[in-house]
Amino acid sequence: MTQREGGRAWVMLGTAAVLAACGGDRGTGDRTAAGASDTAAAAGGTPKATVALSVDNLEAPEAARFDPELGVYFVSNINGTPLGKDNNGYISRLTREGKVDSLKFIAGGRAGTRLDAPKGLAIKGDTLWVADIDAARAFHKRSGKPIATVSLAGRAKFLNDAAVGPDGAIYMTDTGLADDGKGGMSHPGPDRVFRIEGRKASVALELGKESGPNGITWDSAGSSFIIVSFAGTPIYRWAPGDSAATVIAQGPGMMDGIEALGDGRFVVSTWTDSSLFILEGDRITKLIGGLPAAADIALDRERGRIAVPLLTENRLDFVDIQP
Repeated sequence: MTQREGGRAWVMLGTAAVLAACGGDRGTGDRTAAGASDTAAAAGGTPKATVALSVDNLEAPEAARFDPELGVYFVSNINGTPLGKDNNGYISRLTREGKVDSLKFIAGGRAGTRLDAPKGLAIKGDTLWVADIDAARAFHKRSGKPIATVSLAGRAKFLNDAAVGPDGAIYMTDTGLADDGKGGMSHPGPDRVFRIEGRKASVALELGKESGPNGITWDSAGSSFIIVSFAGTPIYRWAPGDSAATVIAQGPGMMDGIEALGDGRFVVSTWTDSSLFILEGDRITKLIGGLPAAADIALDRERGRIAVPLLTENRLDFVDIQP
């Protein structure tokens, strides 16, 4: 078995273990029932969506982030297992048109770079922040050179997504997953959101074990973060400084990435039925299916294009949306 195949098997086994720990099996997504051209109904303002192009030959791509200033996508590649401290993870850089500009723009084990199993990404100014198991790593987004590492060892278990807050701090979710010692993952918790500022990290929010917080994005209109669950079904709204989050909707579970469309709606990826859906208020509407293991998405709002890493397929699909 190749490293790529081994990583894929580990992820799928780990998913099953997490679901069992959370009291149910919601499945890992239907890979055949919904084709890539499936679209949501236009009623209620839900846009139509189609897969425009795909990028292959990635290695467990987990997250994407679009940078409108540079006009590029950054894509994190685990390249192994999600908890493997093997220093061979890497960040790819793609053009706005979806062409690979640099497959290993930032690579663990090269030029003094440490990168184990990179996941969520956030951009603040010229700095690209990366969630990497139990460390937050910062790189120069133009050169790829390492800037800093903030260790959360002993506090964080599974740093997953990242977002910039209104205060300029970086917020990272911790899904609370761990190696079960049997080739899969367990969900011991705690489930948290960390705040990183001035090279220091602190716990900003602790959630119940039914959540497994994953995707996080800032909602400027609502002056709060929206956080989706992987281990459970709640979708939360939370403002920095508040002691607790509020459940605003129930999703299908196994939700991974979330991006604000800019009009009060959000697009969310889910493994449950291999799809993207639109969140509007407390209502969800399927946008497109046929996206197995749809992970942490990126949005080019000006072009109406969503980059969707398909973690177990070693592929990234670009989905175009039209009103």
